[in-house]
Amino acid sequence: MPRPIQATIHTAALRHNLARLRAAAPGARLWAIVKANAYGHGIERAYEGLRGADGFALLDLAEAERVRALGWRGPILLLEGAFEPRDLETCSRLNLWHAVHCEAQIDWLAMHKTHAPHRVFLKLNSGMNRLGFAPGRFRAAHARLSALPQVDEIALMTHFADADDAKDITAQWAVFEHACDGLPGERSVCNSAATLRHGHEAAVRADWVRPGIAVYGGSPDHPRHGAAHWGLQPAMSLNAGLIAVQQLAAGDTVGYGSTFSAPQPMRIGVVACGYADGYPRHAGTGTPVLVDGVRTRTLGRVSMDMLAVDLEPVPQAQVGSQVTLWGRSSQGAVLPIDEVAQAAGTIGYELMCALALRVPVQVL
Repeated sequence: MPRPIQATIHTAALRHNLARLRAAAPGARLWAIVKANAYGHGIERAYEGLRGADGFALLDLAEAERVRALGWRGPILLLEGAFEPRDLETCSRLNLWHAVHCEAQIDWLAMHKTHAPHRVFLKLNSGMNRLGFAPGRFRAAHARLSALPQVDEIALMTHFADADDAKDITAQWAVFEHACDGLPGERSVCNSAATLRHGHEAAVRADWVRPGIAVYGGSPDHPRHGAAHWGLQPAMSLNAGLIAVQQLAAGDTVGYGSTFSAPQPMRIGVVACGYADGYPRHAGTGTPVLVDGVRTRTLGRVSMDMLAVDLEPVPQAQVGSQVTLWGRSSQGAVLPIDEVAQAAGTIGYELMCALALRVPVQVL
């Protein structure tokens, strides 16, 4: 039989999360962010659950090709724009909208030969200091783009650094408002956290929202709020089976490095999941798991193909019992991916994106 591990993509959860985000930002159109292969869920696997979005936003031309191949004829936005001049040929062929965040990209557009002008999203660096024109250069960039016959509509965008933080968005929002004052064009500013926290404010939600992690059921401001607080459902579950049960005596150790020592006699299980499956090696003793729907913990160091769990809270567990590493168990219990990530010192985004190719995936 196949090794007992499987990931599940929950189509109904994707639809639910899209509906929740629309409700949070009434009247705004919604980009479904599918960069990083739909946050590890797989573009093709997630598409049916996400096709209710108004557009798809991503980074890679190959991913844009895949979305078009699925039959999508609506907007697709390249969030980082073109990386070299010839990328604009693909943008023309696939009818892609694209960000413009630097002078070089404007230069490429000026040299580009196209029959149909491009729709662009001019990006402002409002304080994130990654991509975008500085406020003092923003209007000049807008004027350059407006003068090009290769450019049709110009939308205006920025990205919040602290929408999920107590610092909030006030300072960046003020910079964006000032830089864009009087300029025509649609606006897009809200990521997941801003959509959920500020989508009720008409000015902030603007014309387009760009939720990423929330689409997949992760909380954008964990640990302040869990996904359930925002009404989100996990779109990915990772489940495996117990392949062995061991009885430990007091003082017995578990795994490489003997990092866990049994304080008393105890029963443990060995799970068919390890870091080669995408489970974080740095998840130490105490990381939450579910066994037959019952919450318990990992023990010792995660190996390439296995990890150990405490079976004391689950005396009925045996070889073949289901272990939920994150997401939904067959018993209906839910283990939020954000809690697993927090215990491992990372974020849910990384766990989603790290799911290994060797893990079989089903779509429900």
